[in-house]
Amino acid sequence: MEPIIEIKHLTHIYSPNTPFEQKALDDIDLTIYRGEYLGIIGRTGSGKSTLIQHLNGLMKPTSGQVLFEGQDIWSSKALTHSIRFQVGLVFQYPEYQLFEETVYKDISFGPRNMKLEEEEIDRRVRQAAAFAGLSDEILSRSPFELSGGQKRRVAIAGVIAMEPKVLILDEPTAGLDPAGSASILANIDAYRQANNATVIIVSHSMEDVARITDRLVVVSHGTLPFVGAPREVFSHGEELNELGLSVPAVNRVFARIRAAGIDLDPAVYTVDQAKAALLKALARKGGR
Repeated sequence: MEPIIEIKHLTHIYSPNTPFEQKALDDIDLTIYRGEYLGIIGRTGSGKSTLIQHLNGLMKPTSGQVLFEGQDIWSSKALTHSIRFQVGLVFQYPEYQLFEETVYKDISFGPRNMKLEEEEIDRRVRQAAAFAGLSDEILSRSPFELSGGQKRRVAIAGVIAMEPKVLILDEPTAGLDPAGSASILANIDAYRQANNATVIIVSHSMEDVARITDRLVVVSHGTLPFVGAPREVFSHGEELNELGLSVPAVNRVFARIRAAGIDLDPAVYTVDQAKAALLKALARKGGR
């Protein structure tokens, strides 16, 4: 796999050399690959938000490096500026950052700052709206007339319109119902697959990250105690619990069933995996 972002010995200290000094990130290393779907999990205050804000140059390391396609993003002002368009960051509850008169103008804000031609801006706005699940009819409306879920889609489309190589989303499904959450996650993955983009999602939903991500990064006290495939990370159930995290609910249910003496695969973390495991167990029973 081809690296797109490399984090090397990254440390970030808030208010250094003061009584309020706090080390938010502590000498971490991480390689993020082109086209992968990466999940970041950790309890509140673990350092997740600080980490993702380093990936597009919103925060500067106290020490260490963040490389984008092999270049230190702080090696020049021009590169740092360009990174903001190539690594798009959607903050939690981004709908509160909408400000333009129409949805079209809000989505076009990023491309306009990139000094693109009007024809290219229009193409990007309409394509980004489609990826975010927005109809052409909505583009002429005020964003403040929309539902909460629609506003979330407009905000995501505004970042997608810059066609970033890396799309970072901080709790993109927070406050949404299950259907709305599933729809937005499907739209995000459609963008990833169509553009071979890297998607990084910060989430408190163990079920979501187990189902959609290729790899998981666990952040705790500014360190990364676990990095690996969801199956590997969630196999450390006791350690995750000590870090204030949990495994998906499906896995907890299967653990209780196994404790009752029924032989089932212990590494089940999604509903689809659970269905397959139960059908396999029933088939074994029926074959006896």
